Amino acid sequence: MILDSKIPDGPLAEKWTKHKFNLKLVNPANKRKYNIIVVGTGLAGSSAAASLAELGYNVQAFCFQDSPRRAHSIAAQGGINAAKNYPNDGDSVYRLFYDTVKGGDYRAREANVHRLAEVSVNIINQCVAQGVPFAREYGGLLDNRSFGGSQVSRTFYARGQTGQQLLLGAYSALSRQIHTGKVKMHTREEMLDLVMIDGQAKGIVTRNLETGKIETHAAHAVLLCTGGYGNVFFLSTNAQGSNVTAAWRAHKHGALFANPCFTQIHPTCIPVSGDHQSKLTLMSESLRNDGRVWVPKAKGDNRKASEIPEDERDYFLERKYPSFGNLVPRDVASRNAKEQCDAGKGVGTSGLAVYLDFADAISRLGEDTVRARYGNLFDMYAQITGENPYKEPMRIYPAVHYTMGGLWVDYNLMTTIPGLYALGEANFSDHGANRLGASALMQGLADGYFVIPNTVGDYLATIGPKPVDPKHPAFAEAKAKVEEQTKKLLAIKGTKTVAEYHRELGHIMWEYCGMARNDAGLRKAQSLIQALRADFWKNVNVTGTNEELNQQLERAGRVADFLELGELMVVDALNRTESCGGHFREESQTEEGEALRNDNDFCYVAAWEYKGDNQPEVLHKEVLKFESVKLTQRSYK
Repeated sequence: MILDSKIPDGPLAEKWTKHKFNLKLVNPANKRKYNIIVVGTGLAGSSAAASLAELGYNVQAFCFQDSPRRAHSIAAQGGINAAKNYPNDGDSVYRLFYDTVKGGDYRAREANVHRLAEVSVNIINQCVAQGVPFAREYGGLLDNRSFGGSQVSRTFYARGQTGQQLLLGAYSALSRQIHTGKVKMHTREEMLDLVMIDGQAKGIVTRNLETGKIETHAAHAVLLCTGGYGNVFFLSTNAQGSNVTAAWRAHKHGALFANPCFTQIHPTCIPVSGDHQSKLTLMSESLRNDGRVWVPKAKGDNRKASEIPEDERDYFLERKYPSFGNLVPRDVASRNAKEQCDAGKGVGTSGLAVYLDFADAISRLGEDTVRARYGNLFDMYAQITGENPYKEPMRIYPAVHYTMGGLWVDYNLMTTIPGLYALGEANFSDHGANRLGASALMQGLADGYFVIPNTVGDYLATIGPKPVDPKHPAFAEAKAKVEEQTKKLLAIKGTKTVAEYHRELGHIMWEYCGMARNDAGLRKAQSLIQALRADFWKNVNVTGTNEELNQQLERAGRVADFLELGELMVVDALNRTESCGGHFREESQTEEGEALRNDNDFCYVAAWEYKGDNQPEVLHKEVLKFESVKLTQRSYK
């Protein structure tokens, strides 16, 4: 298999403009002859479905929630990046591009990242026109704040609920198209397989989560906007329903899976409090604008924070990284927090936490100003922990948050399956080995509003508007396959619950493929996952039937996919014997304990091809070429 990224020729800043001109077009009268399926209705899915429908295409949108408004995009808190340079502090499209490439430790595709920076400026205009209530400064202009990995303020925000407000904007655009009839909305429907005809994606198989009815749907193209796979770790900041199933089932049909081991650990999460938890809660990275991260200088110092004098505190990020301080990228902040806790300086009853302290900011700015910026985040923290962050520091610890890996896509966002596209977090393309904060919302909306409306037409114009036959044997075969797996899961009648398997997998992944990885641990993880997967198919107990609301059945299918994905993540991490971004191999670090890349051997995208059940996947490499940036050791000192 030859990976053709379809990166346009020419200067970096001109690639996207020239590429759009060279793409084939579908004229307005012909657009209504094409049907497009959009799976997932978060920021990427809702914006894509609304934009394509407004262009004239017939769109079917699917989500497993009862409303698109419940997509996990609403959980994003801190903001969305855009290179509009409103604060006049030196930002530009090129600086956003450079910060993103550097933040990703030079493991992202240069052309895609520059395009993302280019269209970022349009996203804000789009969202303001939709009524998104961004914060404004005293002169009426939209306000900005800083995020990790940047020395400029380019993050637009709506208090601590930016994702929710952006999704409501996209949802309003989607609702308008639903009303016009150009979008047919399918709620409580989960995609369980892809339908292929002559090597092309031509539809999907879904299960109605309320009735269990399994159906097929035909289209000229399928867009996967299904988010990331962080829940492979069981405990993560993702909504409990977030899963990899749609992308993984497509992977089994030939869509390569790229860089699966690139997982982002977010540094500012509320620490684990017990085995009862099913997910973790994120505290926005925006808090690091005004909050200072510290631990006691002495090991085992379990005095209250207020009892520890200033000269006995270690503001370790400010000490180690004076240029960026508390605003270092997420992977750097996370590893440093773990390092302090491993050294016995962690705080709280578990010792697995560091302080995020707002005393200086409240003294400098006043409590009212801090409340205006972060009030809902402080309220959330107080409700969960029973502690008042205005009076005492927050306790935070890293947790799994985002996945930079995903389905491999070319410059047009098409996977290695013709007619199948992946948008937003479901693809791999823009963030390399580490995503900068406030860039997930940017990528989702860039892909949905501005990229896919241009690129999907090129493919559709090539295949022509001939209707896809829903009675083609491929649809019945795909449906039968899903029905067979459903029966298989229900028939096992073992003794362990789905949650037990998921929790055990998550423990293996966190222990051996989490913030730090090494050869011995990864090999052990691979063996443990293989044994766990074999036991799952012999001993899982899925209660109930298919013909009803059955959340155990839903989760069983998702965990079955996580078990396979988990092993691929470990294999990918074993293969990449370098450290970069969120992938930290203990064997590859500088004398100061920072990530040490190996550009000679690993400056590529690792794209894995599925070869059958229990068969090793085959590695394909997309060599990364950098024309506009120089590969250097990442430094935030």
